[in-house]
Amino acid sequence: MSVETRRAVLVSGATTGIGRATVSLLVAHGFAVFAGYRAPDAAAELERAGMGVIPVRLDVTDAACVAQAVACVRASGMPLLGLVNNAGLALGGPLECVPVDRLRDVFETNVIGAVALTQACLPLLRATHGRVVFVGSVAGRVSWPYSIPYNASKFALRAVADGWRVELSSSGIAVSLVEPGNVRTPIWRKAQAAADDVVTSSDPDFLEVYGRHMRRVLAGLAEAERSAMPPERVAHAILHALSSTRPHPYYPVGARLALVVAALPPGLRDRILRALLER
Repeated sequence: MSVETRRAVLVSGATTGIGRATVSLLVAHGFAVFAGYRAPDAAAELERAGMGVIPVRLDVTDAACVAQAVACVRASGMPLLGLVNNAGLALGGPLECVPVDRLRDVFETNVIGAVALTQACLPLLRATHGRVVFVGSVAGRVSWPYSIPYNASKFALRAVADGWRVELSSSGIAVSLVEPGNVRTPIWRKAQAAADDVVTSSDPDFLEVYGRHMRRVLAGLAEAERSAMPPERVAHAILHALSSTRPHPYYPVGARLALVVAALPPGLRDRILRALLER
């Protein structure tokens, strides 16, 4: 396949979990994948995913880095068929205890960074009538207590995907939102560490108010990680969004129970969530 006809996709947050599984699956299906990474030692590891992987330094919160990554795609001469916005941060803990600067970091990566990268790719995607995929979460439909920073960013990302899906339709660009449930990725351990840090660095009085519930939440995170689905399931949804002639607007993956909870009346939903904290 010539450079001019090979299909290219740019994936942010490609080094672990959903991103890494997506890179491997796309390469297996004949795509050339520009795999975004932040850690300096990640490029060599990504190259092992297959001959079609082109590692690119990509920090979605750094405008110059985003511009350089997109310039690399343009310089390759390959048409950009799709963009997968997967880079993300998880942060939990009682919202009262979360420093505002850390809340900003979550939104900078999960929302603003995804918007900035998409804006930079749109001229290339418009030329191919390409696809934009946002990796959201079922947390963008139900605001679970003690993970409000992450939830709020995923609610915002859902709003971005919904609005952009209509705005970009006249350009022939399809926009999909993938909404996984619990996935077996390093984000669980990162989320636990971040929540621990928020609580331990807070005023001791907060431990008296929130400590019991936080212990329950942290135990629940450990349980959720053990029962989580493999990231390959989410990667297959992303592949469909990129390659199907009729991509779906939403791809809920392994999130059936949470979708039921999200559809409940607020009073009943709140009682269920409170009961889960107290059990």
